[in-house]
Amino acid sequence: MSVEHGGKSVYGAALGILMLEARFPRIQGDIGNATTWPFPVQYRVVRGASPDRVVRHDPMELVDRFIDAAQDLVAAGCDGITTNCGFLALTQDRISNAVPVPVATSSLMQVPMVQALLPAGKKVAILTISKATLTPEHLFAAGISDPTRVPIYGTDGGRAFTRCILDDHESIDFADCRQDMLDAAQEIVTTDRDVGAIVLECTNMTPYAHDVRKATGLPVFSIYSFLKWFHESLIPDRFNLELDDPRAGLL
Repeated sequence: MSVEHGGKSVYGAALGILMLEARFPRIQGDIGNATTWPFPVQYRVVRGASPDRVVRHDPMELVDRFIDAAQDLVAAGCDGITTNCGFLALTQDRISNAVPVPVATSSLMQVPMVQALLPAGKKVAILTISKATLTPEHLFAAGISDPTRVPIYGTDGGRAFTRCILDDHESIDFADCRQDMLDAAQEIVTTDRDVGAIVLECTNMTPYAHDVRKATGLPVFSIYSFLKWFHESLIPDRFNLELDDPRAGLL
């Protein structure tokens, strides 16, 4: 019998998610809906960190609260930390230096990797909840070396998505949100034919990733794609090593 070692409060939920303090409804696909994930996760709400305060203002004013919550998640057994807002890329260095586990604060961190996948002449476009406040500093913090080469599109002028989430409405028409996403996706493909992939900044956009892919024909990367990849490093899939077993695929 193998010897097992302890040291955690919770087992089997390796990914910890730092949540903004909000009351708007979260449908499946949203990072804050636990049924979204094909694996267990742990959540901590960062008090005072409203969507408006983080997206439209300076989240660094709240970074110590995020650090406290991240440390609490690590103490509870998490082996990796993420957040539920792409604008929190600004906090990446501070949080990652404060905890002993990997930290992935923002979906925007995928942009350099996605760019490397594309053929010459193609580029990544970012679709964000707030084009008006997504700055080069956010992109630098996410590891994007030249923000001027990354076109940014937003749902700012739409029917519901930006307004209802950033103003924390307790009722949302998700059909309107879907249409906002489709309108923004259409703007991307009609404005710039050199866009070869889309990265969704906002973690509330994942429920519409399939719609965006279908409407544009472009690969779509979201916080969901990012965190499934991240989680695979925390708990790698296990494969059959019994080589004489037909399930190993060798017989």
